[in-house]
Amino acid sequence: MRTLFPSDSCKEPQLNAINPQSWLQVERGKLTKPAPRSPSSIESLIKVPEPRILPVYKPVDYVEVLAQVHEELEMCPPTERSNLYLLQYQVFKGLGEAKLMRRSLRSAWLKASTVYEKLVFGAWLKYEKQGEEIISDLLTSCGKCAKEFGAIDIASEFPAYETPSCSDMLKDNLLQRMVSFQIGEEKITCDRHEIARLSAPFHAMLNGCFTESSSDEIDLSENNISPSGLRAVSDFGKTGSLSEVPCSLLLEILVFANRFCCESLKDACDKKLASLVMSRQDAVELMEFALEQNSPVLAASCLQVFLHELPDSLNDKQVVQLLSGLDAQQRSIMVGNASFSLYSLLTEVVMDSDPSSDTAVLFLEQLVDCAGTSRQKMIAFHQLGCVRLFRKEYDKAEKMFKAALSEGHVYSVVGLARLSHIKGHKDWPYEKISSIISSYSPLGWMYQERSLYCDGDKKLEELERATELDPTLTYPYMYRAASLMRKQDVQSALAEINRVLGFKLALECLELRFCFYLALEDYQSAICDVQAILTLSPDYRMFDGRVAASQLRTLVREHVENWTTADCWLQLYDRWSLVDDIGSLSVIYQMLESDAAKGVLYFRQSLLLLRLNCPEAAMRSLQLARQHASSEPERLVYEGWILYDTGHCEEGLRKAEESISLQRSFEAFFLKAYALADSSQDPSCSSTVVSLLEEALKCPSDRLRKGQALNNLGSVYVDCGKLDAAADCYINALKIRHTRAHQGLARVHFLRNDKNAAYAEMTKLIEKARNNASAYEKRSEYCERELTKADLEMVTRLDPLRVYPYRYRAAVLMDNHKEKEAITELSRAIAFKADLHLLHLRAAFHEHIGDVMGALRDCRAALSVDPNHQEMLELHSRVNSQEP
Repeated sequence: MRTLFPSDSCKEPQLNAINPQSWLQVERGKLTKPAPRSPSSIESLIKVPEPRILPVYKPVDYVEVLAQVHEELEMCPPTERSNLYLLQYQVFKGLGEAKLMRRSLRSAWLKASTVYEKLVFGAWLKYEKQGEEIISDLLTSCGKCAKEFGAIDIASEFPAYETPSCSDMLKDNLLQRMVSFQIGEEKITCDRHEIARLSAPFHAMLNGCFTESSSDEIDLSENNISPSGLRAVSDFGKTGSLSEVPCSLLLEILVFANRFCCESLKDACDKKLASLVMSRQDAVELMEFALEQNSPVLAASCLQVFLHELPDSLNDKQVVQLLSGLDAQQRSIMVGNASFSLYSLLTEVVMDSDPSSDTAVLFLEQLVDCAGTSRQKMIAFHQLGCVRLFRKEYDKAEKMFKAALSEGHVYSVVGLARLSHIKGHKDWPYEKISSIISSYSPLGWMYQERSLYCDGDKKLEELERATELDPTLTYPYMYRAASLMRKQDVQSALAEINRVLGFKLALECLELRFCFYLALEDYQSAICDVQAILTLSPDYRMFDGRVAASQLRTLVREHVENWTTADCWLQLYDRWSLVDDIGSLSVIYQMLESDAAKGVLYFRQSLLLLRLNCPEAAMRSLQLARQHASSEPERLVYEGWILYDTGHCEEGLRKAEESISLQRSFEAFFLKAYALADSSQDPSCSSTVVSLLEEALKCPSDRLRKGQALNNLGSVYVDCGKLDAAADCYINALKIRHTRAHQGLARVHFLRNDKNAAYAEMTKLIEKARNNASAYEKRSEYCERELTKADLEMVTRLDPLRVYPYRYRAAVLMDNHKEKEAITELSRAIAFKADLHLLHLRAAFHEHIGDVMGALRDCRAALSVDPNHQEMLELHSRVNSQEP
């Protein structure tokens, strides 16, 4: 494991210089009990930084913007669609909706109307899929082509230039057929008619009223064309081809073609040169020439090389210099009408790496320069303002934030408030944010920002309001927890930070809780959190980026008892049974340092990460499981899960079958059952799934996985109406401490018309599970209305991102004819979560009360979230027909 997450101790500053607290003794065998923590030492541990200004598009009413985008997409010409999907992407990015962001990019790519848009959005999707190359390889091994974002044949995307016929160009057939061109000491004899056909200037020279028209010899020595170059031009006039011409000569011919307006010759040179761009160095050398000579095919081909190699190509100073120093005409040659899209991509790549870099500034200046619409301007101005602020270029940042605000980006007021505060103005930031709150429907970020400019109880009131409006904001929880810790109210501090960690696994919150545990000298809990952090982000750095988390783990580990492999398995069973996913992650991290089978452990890690809604980290763990598989059958199982988790269910099923053909194993049968149940629409496949799970249970495995198989088997039996068999499965799963089986058994009780037993069963799960929001939600189905309301209120407190409670409460209000309150209930969740079901229900409510425009707006926004949702499409069609 140390090779995967190496210690950076040789490169780090001395930790004692950062945190001189005595609780971090590192001398082996010299651990002494530290002195009681003083308030000042606790303060040094639990500083909560101000919330970062996000360099993203955050409209005050994102639903309205999504609806407008959807409406424009319905009416706009094809040439505008990709730009609209890019705007949709920017909205979803501001909401943190990664899946929706990628879908918008894919739509922009699919709806691209030019080769430039195909190039940019294809490269963007390829960049977003970094680390997923293995999926393409696996699909290829299954006989399925997956190279959808490969290189484009740029030349074929440009129309061929049609050369005018002889009859169109020649009027005088009495002139001599041949003509000689003098270049230095050499004469090159050419066909007069073929040279004349190359361009209007040559036609006028050779067949018009000029002196050269009646001459047999014409001197071209002063026109920067070599004899071999002119011979190639003459051959082109005969054959229409430059197939054997070397690159150096092509460059010369292209300049000549531009000088004499030989469009067909220029087009052929442009395309031939484009076909010779094979490497980044080729592209660097030819791009400047392409821009000088107005050669769009060559320029686009060079750009394609740079984009194909993102992000590495932006570490090349020559590439950055080329792409950041262009004027509008040069951008048009290189990327046509897709300049804004291109620099949006380049900006994102650079800011992912270093948002305060010089390169970020250069590309954002280009983005500002090519922004055309008001929306594009507010995005570009705001992002450049953020980067200027990160770089402490305060006057320039202020100018950009003002420009963004004047274009309508209200969120940019946050930048102006921070800058004003930095400059010593105490009252203006508070007053300015207050004016925003009074002018718009208030949002969580507004109160969070205003809290920075007041103290004491007033600050806490502002933060409570921020959490009420947007419970996904982490700063309010962190500030409240740190304040409680300073007051020595340890339990309340931990409860507060645990509130947010219960539904959002934010690294900054885990770091703060780690610091709490250090201050409390609870090293076992501290190491649990730092190991969870390292699982999610192996390179994470703490204390404002000054210390690697891996180094802190090394130091803290000196203070905890070493577990044997058997201890680790026992700890893992305990935490898994308690539905303590963070604790389970930590134990697995520790086990990976032993000689245990790493493939199995990485696989378990991936399951936990999926449960914690960390799909990218889960995929990384799955790939590590494949890398560390101890046998080919085991490797095939992990490949099957990789394919299944990325939407390739049939291919995943095939991998499972291939594994079974080599060796019968629990995981192979389990995967096949899981994939088959998901992919088959045939109800009769249930018996096959049952037999597969039964075969899995006959194979060796540990209790953790067998409990899951029994739980799944019980679910299949329930779906088939075999309640006794289902109950047996759930009871057997509970005997081996698969705690989630309580939920399945509760369902059996309910289907047997015993709601009280179902309620009691779910209560057992609630009492045992560390993470139990879903258990409260499920229990709410098994009780009377008042208890249901109480359970769902608890769900919202534990996990405000779960949407069912809002929908239920809104439906109850609607039943009681409290339409306004019902819509308000949905609106408070929609404000921070773009959810199809919430928008669908609110649209239906709007329709019910006769608010056609409100219903239409919600329908359009919902279809931005899921364009193919059938019920939503039907509601949209119905409401659209009512529009006045």
